[in-house]
Amino acid sequence: MSRTARVERATSETKLVVEVDLDGTGTSSISTGVGFYDHMLTALSKHSGIDLTVQADGDLHIDAHHTVEDVAIALGQAFGEALGDKKGITRYGDATIPMDEVLVQAAVDLSGRPYFVHAEPETMTPVIGPDYPTSLTKHVLESFAFNARITLHVRVLYAGRDAHHIVEGQFKALARALRTAVAIDPRVADVPSTKGAL
Repeated sequence: MSRTARVERATSETKLVVEVDLDGTGTSSISTGVGFYDHMLTALSKHSGIDLTVQADGDLHIDAHHTVEDVAIALGQAFGEALGDKKGITRYGDATIPMDEVLVQAAVDLSGRPYFVHAEPETMTPVIGPDYPTSLTKHVLESFAFNARITLHVRVLYAGRDAHHIVEGQFKALARALRTAVAIDPRVADVPSTKGAL
């Protein structure tokens, strides 16, 4: 069974296409117009093993918010669609990832119940590069979780001086947690839930 999906989204603020293949090799083609976000989505694809294509055209003359948010929404929708009936999946995944002086933990449950818990330093550089507000990271993760209909917890266990590392650690921890959760477990023939549905 092919675990792929394509989502197109068009509003007065953005026009975009997102494609995912959960059984890929971590190949990506990302173009959002927000350089640091492209870097994070590329890392998410590489470390999760999920093939990812993102082509977005947004109102960057205003700021990055609408583009970053709408890509996260579409990515969540595509991820949820690609999971299909969830038969045979591992379901849970967690990872603790060092990024130099930063340590980040992410845990996911592909439960069908959207929930999000997030803990990161309240004070860090407000912008990475020319156009990525660090405050968007929480919004990206939350938008992804709710639209994918998964439970996601992300905690920065300790952080140092570099906002780039703090944000990148979160994306990489999420990637590794997703890699485990979407994997097919040969011992599971049905949906991994006592309810019989996720």
